[in-house]
Amino acid sequence: AHLPSTPPVDVLQALRFPSVPDGVRRARGICPADVAYRVSRPAQLSAPTRQLFPGGFPKDFSLLTVVRTRPGLQAPLLTLYSAQGVRQLGLELGRPVRFLYEDQTGRPQPPAQPVFRGLSLADGKWHRVAVAVKGQSVTLIVDCKKRITRPLPRSARPVLDIHGVIIFGARILDEEVFEGDVQELVIVPGVQAAYESCEQKELDCEGGQRQSPQNQQSHRTQRSPKQQPSTLHRPQNQEPQRQVRELSEPPTAAHPREGRHPDISPP
Repeated sequence: AHLPSTPPVDVLQALRFPSVPDGVRRARGICPADVAYRVSRPAQLSAPTRQLFPGGFPKDFSLLTVVRTRPGLQAPLLTLYSAQGVRQLGLELGRPVRFLYEDQTGRPQPPAQPVFRGLSLADGKWHRVAVAVKGQSVTLIVDCKKRITRPLPRSARPVLDIHGVIIFGARILDEEVFEGDVQELVIVPGVQAAYESCEQKELDCEGGQRQSPQNQQSHRTQRSPKQQPSTLHRPQNQEPQRQVRELSEPPTAAHPREGRHPDISPP
């Protein structure tokens, strides 16, 4: 299940943020010289998961983001659906922060889904967020200062279906949508990237200006030459809801949102 050969995936590149699709415009990032993207209407920001993870989704991974939400927001940043429409993976920002995960066995069950209370990412300020998923736990690191670990009682050999869709900022049949700025959103196999994201302490932006007191060093994975954004896009007129509906057509999926993908067996 561990896929060390999987390269880092720049989700913003894969979802064509640099081409500023409808509902996206360029904005200033956490430092004045950084480029971020302001999202106001995220309905088009999705792609088939297998285009981002053709070799499978890594068992243990880091999710890194630099983000600023509209104050008071409680909404998904990223959601990964199976072909049957099951919500397999997601990060919900706000107060509290929720990490959603459901493997091929249906674990962890909803009562055991990790919730990070006592912190808010919906204060209208820039935040550097790193999520480290390893084994039976998930760790959230916010601004290199707060680190919280929660149990993640998934199966020993979890598998996520890559034949569905990955959506930025929205969930199917849900009115809550992301509103705010995002500068970085990267998924890296293994948890090393999440913990290393705070090792270099450059507190100030170049020129001495900074938007907020967080550490200003970040992974620059989005500049990796390995990424080929031109191969990762999909037609922009294809709505996520329609795409998932098409993916949910197999006759065995009588209840698309309740499927437990019995056809997927552990490696």
